Amino acid sequence: MSSSHPHQFYYLDNFQRALDWIAQRYSDLLSAEEVSFISYIQALPLCSRALLVRMVMRKGEFFRYAKLNYLEIGCPDVAAKPLVNLGWVTHNPELSIDQLFGLLRKAEVVEAFSISTSGKLNRKSELLDDLRLEFNEERSLKQWTSGSEESVYKVNVTSLCERMRLMFFGNLYQDWSEFVLADLGIYRYEHVEFSETSRGFRSRQDIEDYLHLHRCRERFEDGGDLDEILSDIPSAPYENIWLEGRRNKLLYRLAQQYERCGELKSALEIYRNCSYPGARLRSIRVLEKNEEPAAALTLSETASIAPESESEQQALLRILPRLRRKLGYPKIVFIKAKLVEEQLLTLPYPTIADSVERIVQSHLSHEDHPVFYVENALINSLFGLLCWPAIFAAIPGAFFHPFHHGPADLHSPDFYRKRHEIFEMCLSQLDDGSYQKIIVQTFHEKSGIQSPFVYWNLLDEGLLKLALRCIPSSHLRKYFERILRDISANRSGLPDLIQFWPQEKRYRLLEVKGPGDRLQDNQTRWINYCIEHEMPIAVTYVQWLEKAA
Repeated sequence: MSSSHPHQFYYLDNFQRALDWIAQRYSDLLSAEEVSFISYIQALPLCSRALLVRMVMRKGEFFRYAKLNYLEIGCPDVAAKPLVNLGWVTHNPELSIDQLFGLLRKAEVVEAFSISTSGKLNRKSELLDDLRLEFNEERSLKQWTSGSEESVYKVNVTSLCERMRLMFFGNLYQDWSEFVLADLGIYRYEHVEFSETSRGFRSRQDIEDYLHLHRCRERFEDGGDLDEILSDIPSAPYENIWLEGRRNKLLYRLAQQYERCGELKSALEIYRNCSYPGARLRSIRVLEKNEEPAAALTLSETASIAPESESEQQALLRILPRLRRKLGYPKIVFIKAKLVEEQLLTLPYPTIADSVERIVQSHLSHEDHPVFYVENALINSLFGLLCWPAIFAAIPGAFFHPFHHGPADLHSPDFYRKRHEIFEMCLSQLDDGSYQKIIVQTFHEKSGIQSPFVYWNLLDEGLLKLALRCIPSSHLRKYFERILRDISANRSGLPDLIQFWPQEKRYRLLEVKGPGDRLQDNQTRWINYCIEHEMPIAVTYVQWLEKAA
C-alpha cells in the first residue's frame, strides 16, 4: 500500500493498512462496533486520527497533554475534540489513586499530597501503598492536584483496537511496531503468496475464546487467585485445536503453581484432565510426592507402553525403578545406552570473565582443525536453509499477514504431515548431492529474512561451507529427521561446539561442561541419538587449575 500522507504519518498509514486488511478478510465476523470504528475513523480530521493511533500504540489508557507533544499533530485538545464527540476518548476523566500515580512523577506526588520530609525518602510505590488506604474515591486531575489545568485523556477504544490487532496478527504478542521494524529494514519477512481470504480466525467465537483465555493468563501472571482463574477457564475442550492447545497450556501452568504451593490434590486433578505435553509425567510426580507409589507405578507402566515423547520415555526410565524399589518389587534391568566419549580438560583458571564454552573453543581450536561455538544454531540453520520451501509453503492457515516470523502452525502436531511431500522433496536433495548448492544459494537469496530456524547473526558463508564439506549428507538427514520428529523439543539441546578437520572431511560435536555442571535431559537425548546413528560426539568436562592467590 503506498503512503497517502507525508512520512511523518507513517504510523497512521500502517494502522489504516491493518484496518483495510481486516475489513477485507473479516467482514463476516466484525461486530457492529468494529464496523462503525473502521468506517468513522477514515472520516475524521487527519490530526484526530493521528492522535488516536499515537495513543493506541502506546502503553496504557490515560495520557497527559504534556506527553502528547507531536509536531505533526499540533494541539492535542483540538485533535481530541472529534474523538471525544464520538465517545472514543474521554477528556479529563475521573482518576483512581492508582491511575493518578500512573500519570504523575514522584515529585508531583510529593507536592500534590504534601508528603513529609521523611516520607519523601520512600519509593513511589510505597507512597501509593500508604495513600491507597486513605483515598478510595475517584477525582479529576484538577481535583487531585488542587488546580492543575493540564488536560488528561482516556482512550475508550483500547479493547476494540486490541481485537483488531488480534485479528490482524492472529496473536497478541506481536504489535504495531512490526510495521515500523519492517519499514526500517530491521526485520525482513518472507513473501508468501496466500489468498485474500486467508485469516487467523474462522469464527467470531474463536476470537472471543482467544481473548478470554488471554485475560485468564494475564490474571495468572499478575498473581491472581488460582481458584477464581481456574473456575473461569472452560472445563469443556474447545473445538478449535489451536485454542484447545492454549487452554491446556494455561491449565498446565495453573497446576504447576498449585503444586508449588503444596496443593497437590488440586494440581493432580488438573494434570489428569490436561493434555498438554508433560501433564501425565507431572501426575506421576505428584502421586509420588503424595505418598501414593502404587498409583504412580500404575500410571507409569501405562505411560511406558506408549510414551508421548522421548522426554517422557527418558523420565520413566528413572521413575519406574525408583517406584518398584519403594514397593519392594523385583528390579527391572534396562538396556543401558552406549557410553559417550568423554574427555577431561584441566585448564588455567580464567583471568578474564568468559564462558567455559569459549575457553574450551579457544583451547582446542587450531588452524588445521578449527572449533566453532554454534550450540543449536548450525544444525538448525542448515535444516532451515535446505527446507525453506517446506517451512514457508502457503499451507491454508499457516500465513495470513505479511509479518510472520514462521508458519503459525509450526508447533502443531500435524505440521510435518501437512507438508510431508515438500519436506521429502527437500530432504531428497541430500541423496542426489544437490543440497550443498541449494543451501548456499538459499543462504544468499534469503539472507536476513526472518526464519524460525536460521540464525543469521551466527552464520557466515565460511562456516556454512566448512560444515557442508565436513558433515556427511547422511548425518545431516539424521539431524533433520530428528528435528522434524518434535520441533518444539528437538530444536534445542544440541552440543555447544563443533570441530572440523577440513582436509579429512570430518567433524565432531562437543558438549562442554564446567565444574559442577551436568548434562541436561534434552542434551542427553541428542547425545544418545548421535551415538545410535554413529555420528561423532563427545562430552568435554573442564576443571580449573588452582586459582592463583
